[in-house]
Amino acid sequence: MSEPAELPETMVEAQPVPAPGAASVRAVLGSRSVVLVGMMGAGKSSVGKRLAVALDIPFLDADTEIEKAAGMSIPDIFESKGEPYFRAGEARVIARILDAGPQVLATGGGAFMNEQTRAAVAARGISIWLKADLDVLLRRVKRRADRPLLKNGDPAETLERLMAERDPVYAQADITVGSRDVPHESIVAEIVGLIADRLAAAKTEVRA
Repeated sequence: MSEPAELPETMVEAQPVPAPGAASVRAVLGSRSVVLVGMMGAGKSSVGKRLAVALDIPFLDADTEIEKAAGMSIPDIFESKGEPYFRAGEARVIARILDAGPQVLATGGGAFMNEQTRAAVAARGISIWLKADLDVLLRRVKRRADRPLLKNGDPAETLERLMAERDPVYAQADITVGSRDVPHESIVAEIVGLIADRLAAAKTEVRA
């Protein structure tokens, strides 16, 4: 018997299979956004785009929106204006985005460290921490050269230090999902299921 012919790439990459429960989650979300937080390299943008497709809502990357608002790249903002200037603008942009929900929003690694941003996310969204181990993050960030915080010093030491500072704050997110080397669709399905469980629990508490 002959081997089955390979499907054309366009057919293989057709519409993603919707995650179970995605339609009901979308209906209950209302104007709330799903906000992905976590370290650089955790997969917030790549997972976020697929999650947005599953939920049938827009996807926005906070870093991209910041660059549009500033008219320059994030590395250029860091270099010419400094990190405090960037963080202030980041908080303003995220607050504006959350006012226009629903959407899936991928945030920069330091965004959730801002107390006002955490409060805005809590009020107008559901936060998801994509938690990844150091070795996974290190392998992923090495693929890109546009990470301002990794330009100086040893990337592994910098990531380890940032994780020690940030992980306790990321842990305040509504939901934690392990970011690991599995198909993105598996992560998306897990997120959708956990959001559904959280919304159902919240609904039960209101009725009680």
